Amino acid sequence: MITRFEKARILGARTLQLSLGAPPLVRSDEVDPLRIAEREMDLNVIPLTVRRV
Repeated sequence: MITRFEKARILGARTLQLSLGAPPLVRSDEVDPLRIAEREMDLNVIPLTVRRV
């Protein structure tokens, strides 16, 4: 399980990627990168992992 801080960091990173032109990994009518990133996280398709040291 990821913490709320890890979730915020992942969403922020993915939102930045989307706003810079990365293709979305889910079909959506949304145009807001944050909403798209949240949907991707809900569907578990974000290609980012958490590595704890």
